Amino acid sequence: MIHKKRLGTAGYYTAAIVIAVLAMIPFLWMLSTSFKSRGALMSVPIEWIPKEPTLKAYIKVFSKFPFLQTIGNSLFISVIYTLITLLSASMAAFAFAKLRFSAADLLLKVFLATMMIPTQVTIIPLFVVMNKMNLINTYGSVILPSIFRPFAVFLLVQQMRTIPNDYLDAASIDGASVFQVYYKVALPLCIPTLATLSITTFMESWNDYLWPLLMLTDKAKMTLPIALSTLNGQYATEYNVLMAGALISMIPIIVIYCFAQKNFKNGIMAGGIKG
Repeated sequence: MIHKKRLGTAGYYTAAIVIAVLAMIPFLWMLSTSFKSRGALMSVPIEWIPKEPTLKAYIKVFSKFPFLQTIGNSLFISVIYTLITLLSASMAAFAFAKLRFSAADLLLKVFLATMMIPTQVTIIPLFVVMNKMNLINTYGSVILPSIFRPFAVFLLVQQMRTIPNDYLDAASIDGASVFQVYYKVALPLCIPTLATLSITTFMESWNDYLWPLLMLTDKAKMTLPIALSTLNGQYATEYNVLMAGALISMIPIIVIYCFAQKNFKNGIMAGGIKG
């Protein structure tokens, strides 16, 4: 029995290592390609370790367009987008989960049902709304949709339903207002889920291409995914430059995940608990 258990454990870890290596191959190819000269890109067999590594691709990325400015634009939009999402979703989740009012469950179901509507269906109406508000070619047009995030509300509702009502009632008895109960009692108990939402929302905003492309017509305001798309030429593509830009764009997400991975795991587990 012990022997079989050890074999099962060994097989599990072997399979996990193989899957991890396979998942890392594209990333390793990107990393290798970014340090190659243009002539070495299509060499056969593939040079996983470049014979003559060079930083020319990284230098060219910054020379083709104001790369640092596009990073700043993406960082600004993603941070504000994430903060607004956390604030609006947590307030809505607290209301649905802890405030007693009629038709709360029905409203929540209707609210969550909007997740079944494809994003492509809402693009034209949303564009018309932004145009009526004279927000085209502004950061606000890209950030405002963060107010309505049904999935974020769903995840936080599951977490807030696990909070004992006694905690909230005790704060109310001590004289705390509804808003004070929300941000002094409920929010601190939802930190793991908020961390999960922070990472996923930041990643979604950071990698978003279509909506910023429609809203931002000024090149000085373009985000990083739009800037990277300009590296694809009409007749030829410098893959080493493209890979260098893509790797640089991954750095903020990797850094954020490294700092919040523990809370990310806990948040996924907590969000899956049925209230």
